[in-house]
Amino acid sequence: MIGILVVIYIVFISLGLPDSVFGVSWPVLHIDFGVPESSGSLYSIITGVCSGGVAFVAGKLLRKFGTANVTFFSILLTALGLIGISLSPNIIVMMICAIIMCYGQGAIDTGLNNYISLHYKARHMSWLHCFWGIGVTTSPLIMSLFLNGESGSWRNGYRILALIQFAIAILVAFSLKKWKDTERNSKSESVEEKGEKHSLKDILKLNGALTSILSQGLYCSMEFLIGTWGASFLVNTHDYSPDTAARWISLYFAGIVVGRFISGFASIKASDNTLIRGGIITAFFGIILLALPLGSISVAGLLLIGVGFGPIFPSILHSVPERFGTKYSADLTGFHMGGAYAIGFAVQLIFGYIATATTFKITPFVLFGFIILLFTVNEFTIKTIKKSRLSK
Repeated sequence: MIGILVVIYIVFISLGLPDSVFGVSWPVLHIDFGVPESSGSLYSIITGVCSGGVAFVAGKLLRKFGTANVTFFSILLTALGLIGISLSPNIIVMMICAIIMCYGQGAIDTGLNNYISLHYKARHMSWLHCFWGIGVTTSPLIMSLFLNGESGSWRNGYRILALIQFAIAILVAFSLKKWKDTERNSKSESVEEKGEKHSLKDILKLNGALTSILSQGLYCSMEFLIGTWGASFLVNTHDYSPDTAARWISLYFAGIVVGRFISGFASIKASDNTLIRGGIITAFFGIILLALPLGSISVAGLLLIGVGFGPIFPSILHSVPERFGTKYSADLTGFHMGGAYAIGFAVQLIFGYIATATTFKITPFVLFGFIILLFTVNEFTIKTIKKSRLSK
């Protein structure tokens, strides 16, 4: 079981690598392709629909093919998508390759999150997403090495990331037999793969399910917004060069890693709900700092925001079986992922066009509104579930 857990951690590094590379490469990439900067929103919404679409049907895929097979095939799709982006002659081909990449990402995300929430304690969910944070922190640093102003320089960054993905796919391939043996010997896993099918209507009728999915979507809206448009915000409002902006965004993702590492230990004593609340409050103060006109000091608020964001996503996912029962966990985890992608990328689409047409200075104020809304919706979800249990 320990060996499989190590492999899952490494796989989550591969999952994080593509998530932050687009945002830091876009200030250069859109010039090479001769498209307006606001086109980044179109990329975001297309990839979001693909990732979210797979997440909604991931429960069926996991039951039919098993977590191991779905994971291996999905990593290959992600790697192929990245190498395709690096070879794209125009934005249309890039979009097609991004679709392939995101089909892979969506299936991995749902499968492994559900697997961990069923079989491991909360600290492993936080540390798992900590490794995702390693991936999203590393890829901007890798890409910054190639953002030297030369046309097409960003392509080598994507190629390096693709090679890393292929290497991780090989690791998973060598562990497939052990992984499948573990799945066959696990009673919970057999329920996940061969259990009864549940309709969308039945699942969404669960008390608190819709607002729980909404809270995940509100969080992802903020995380994606900074990941995609954070570099553009720094370039346009703080006059940073693209490579410097990429390093600042890496600091933000490093904050997420730190937050998840700390919350992994904190989860030994603290509940998922406590970790979510603590993360929201920490991110709130980070957003306030980002909004203040203090130059580099205010930009350091990105680190505090990242630390606050750290425990929110994994804690919401880990709470799914406890909140709604293991009977629905595979499908409901998929709905959380799919809903989060749909809401998050839709927000990116709208924000990208508005900020490009007006000013990126609105970024911290938009984040402020979303963090308040997230706190409100999360508290409503907790109270709804508690009330439902007391009435039974």
